[in-house]
Amino acid sequence: MFEALSEKLNGVFGRLGNKGRLTERDIDEALREVRMALLEADVNFRVAREFVARVRKEALNSDLLKSLSPGQQVVKITSDALVDILGGGVHRLEAGGRQPSVILMVGLNGAGKTTASAKLARHLKQAGQTPVMVAADLQRPAAIQQLQTLGKQVDVAVYEGGSARSTPRVARDGVKRATELNAAWAIVDTAGRFQVDNELMSELEAVKNAVSPDETLLVVDAMTGQEAVEAAKQFHDRIGLTGLIMTKMDGDARGGAALSITAVTGVPIKFIGTGERPDALEPFHPDRLASRILGMGDMLTLIDKAQANFDRAEAAEMEKKIRQATFDLEDFLGQLQQLKQMGPISQVLEMVPGFSAMKGKVSVDELDDSHLVRTEAIIRSMTPEERRRPEIIGGSRRRRIARGSGTTPQDVNQLLNQFGQMQKMMRQMMGAPTGKRSRGGKRQSKKMRRMMREQANIFNLPNV
Repeated sequence: MFEALSEKLNGVFGRLGNKGRLTERDIDEALREVRMALLEADVNFRVAREFVARVRKEALNSDLLKSLSPGQQVVKITSDALVDILGGGVHRLEAGGRQPSVILMVGLNGAGKTTASAKLARHLKQAGQTPVMVAADLQRPAAIQQLQTLGKQVDVAVYEGGSARSTPRVARDGVKRATELNAAWAIVDTAGRFQVDNELMSELEAVKNAVSPDETLLVVDAMTGQEAVEAAKQFHDRIGLTGLIMTKMDGDARGGAALSITAVTGVPIKFIGTGERPDALEPFHPDRLASRILGMGDMLTLIDKAQANFDRAEAAEMEKKIRQATFDLEDFLGQLQQLKQMGPISQVLEMVPGFSAMKGKVSVDELDDSHLVRTEAIIRSMTPEERRRPEIIGGSRRRRIARGSGTTPQDVNQLLNQFGQMQKMMRQMMGAPTGKRSRGGKRQSKKMRRMMREQANIFNLPNV
């Protein structure tokens, strides 16, 4: 997400960072490029203008021009401004004083409202709060069946009252059923239209009056740009919104909607959708997204994903195997499977600090999940003995493994070489002394840098 904008901003700030001192002219030229980059990313014109004016004012009012590291300070000022236009702090769901708390899901057709309802239900369930989904979209064919199917996938109860009754009645009965089930949340999925019209708004007003929601969330498609911003404004003016769920962020290379929508409407983004999987919904953190846009990664979200997908006991066992130099291809396969659970590899790598700066130097294949799939296929084509002792794999075994995995003997050979280098690095890391300073510390630092270069070479990445 935000690839084009991130690349241009990093280029601007990279040039500033190469200058020892900055002049007012340097700032103006850089901000002119920033403004153009924002407009090309489909950011609202007023938002782009005010953003640049703020950054310029703060840059010139500070001691930046006299600073020894002015480039870094410009990035810090820009980051703070980005966080502000993205909504400031984190805006969480606000439960009401009753149980269940009610979430009214609204939006236009095609934004992914029903899917977002299921993802939100899964998110709440993972947090230990029981949700019930209410099928109150009586306009779109098969909408009820779709919600029921999604409910089974995420293991959440779905109430459906049929299509013969009125929408407000179905919504009210659904909330009543959630009360009977002692649910913490009732998520009411409503009908959409292909465009905002009076009929849609009147129905939503009737549903809202019937269930008195604690949260009214608009689901918007990030890829529609300023159309999403305009739709949010119309919904908010008519029925009043408490938050936004921005879907298809993984396919939005520009980012104009995300950077404009809160500044224009005053409604905060509460969640973002980053894919089609049931777990591809993230609470929205403006500071983390600003960090991604500026190429500084997002380690906190990466840690959150890792904690959600990695078992502590397994991690402790893995650490023990690494220390004892018994880490084998069977263990490596388990690590690959857990990595895949964290999402597409390209999204995971986006969260690694500094990766955006070298993304253009990495082949598309290395950013594609097919690389992991091929590696997994090769390992699965090995016998248990071969996974434990890859050194026994000779020419005939390599040809058999290649046939079984649909790859070539060269692919198998490359994986074995990479794994051998990985084992060597692990032994070096486990045997390296720690806590020493002076010359020993320098030797340790050089050794770690050398191992980092070797690790980059293992996966055909540029040296860092």
